[in-house]
Amino acid sequence: MSRLVRDASRRAATPRRRFGDAVFAWIARALAAVAPLLIVGIGWQLVRGSALTRHAFGWRFLSSSAWDPVFSHFGAWPFLFGTLVTTAVALILAVPLSIAVAIFLVEQAPFWLRGPVGYLVELLAAVPSVVYGLWGIFVLAPWLQRNAEPWLAARLGWLPLFRGPAYGVGFLAAGLILAVMIAPYIIGISREVIAAVPRAYRDGAYALAATHWDAIWGVVLPAARTGIWGGVMLGMGRALGETMAVTMVIGNRPAVSASLFAPGYTLASVIANEFTEATTAMYVSALLEIGLVLFAITLLVNIVARVMVWRAERRWGGRAA
Repeated sequence: MSRLVRDASRRAATPRRRFGDAVFAWIARALAAVAPLLIVGIGWQLVRGSALTRHAFGWRFLSSSAWDPVFSHFGAWPFLFGTLVTTAVALILAVPLSIAVAIFLVEQAPFWLRGPVGYLVELLAAVPSVVYGLWGIFVLAPWLQRNAEPWLAARLGWLPLFRGPAYGVGFLAAGLILAVMIAPYIIGISREVIAAVPRAYRDGAYALAATHWDAIWGVVLPAARTGIWGGVMLGMGRALGETMAVTMVIGNRPAVSASLFAPGYTLASVIANEFTEATTAMYVSALLEIGLVLFAITLLVNIVARVMVWRAERRWGGRAA
């Protein structure tokens, strides 16, 4: 009798369970659709809001250096140049260091040290950008002005990159801040990808009389190359869109200069600084078009990065994330 009761209760519960599963599936699909809808909505609003300057200046907006809100002359080249320069400086400084730290944590660090060092690296990613900006203003910029920039000018002044007065704030300071900020992201992705390389690859290299460094350089890094590049691209996307910390240390001058010591501007920082001052429709439209350019660049970079990490994940069975 009890068995019959259990079977009857199971049959009675089945339609209810199936209904609950169907409802949950539709809710999950709806929530998953929110993200692409938000991206499309943001892009549409930027395109719509920047119509005035796009019609007035066309593609010249990206190549012009004029920025005169009084006479409504606008060009985004100084800001695009500053974004590219600071991102390049950040990548040049952060990528070798980040990959070296990832290799150390996976291949060389003792087990008891991996956890604390990994936690400290992740903690760097949790620090608010305004804190990095304050550190840049009160610690990094004075040090650059008094020590680093005069030293670089004295020894490498024959290069245009290291000429000019030492302001402390400028492209170099912004690039250093960004390098610190993107390093945790590159380290985290590279660490997971390197750890996902099968152990058999290393054992095969050792069987062929390779040293530990030979196995890392000749086997592990080539196998993890796609995922590491994906991490680098994600770090680049983070650097392109950083606003507050860069605004506080770059100097905020809409000019193009070959010197890393010179003050400059980025796409994100000019929006943060001048949007509240925009009093004309053309001025607002110019800032929205700058936002559209930044949105397109960061979206493209992040899509490429995600595809590369996804390829590494498929290759190694899901451990590279």
